[in-house]
Amino acid sequence: MSRYTLYCDGASRGNPGPSSIGFVLYDPDGVAIVELGGVIGETTNNVAEYRALIAGLETALDRGVQRIGVRLDSMLLVKQVTGEYRVKASHLKPLQRQAVKLLTRFEEASIEHVRRERNTVADALANEALDEAAT
Repeated sequence: MSRYTLYCDGASRGNPGPSSIGFVLYDPDGVAIVELGGVIGETTNNVAEYRALIAGLETALDRGVQRIGVRLDSMLLVKQVTGEYRVKASHLKPLQRQAVKLLTRFEEASIEHVRRERNTVADALANEALDEAAT
């Protein structure tokens, strides 16, 4: 069975401030099948990062994806979701639990950190959503 790839990013201008999410889901051939960016209101960058991950995972599950590799440029999120770091901020705990629960619904799932330069599409989607909302 083939593996899909999900890139996610969140943005916040102010931290807290106007925030957005962006994600792109690639099929096993590397073709982008879903690209989404959207505003999520006023929140922190870490909340936006989690909300992008959750939205991307839900979309993949809705599409019937069973095997997925997730790529994030937030080292904090990767380490919290994999359990390497404890989630100290109480407002992030439910988001972390939700992300972990969604990951367990896949037949196979991995999550890894990538440098920001390798996450440009998701980053652009999040920032375009903020730019559009500001005009």
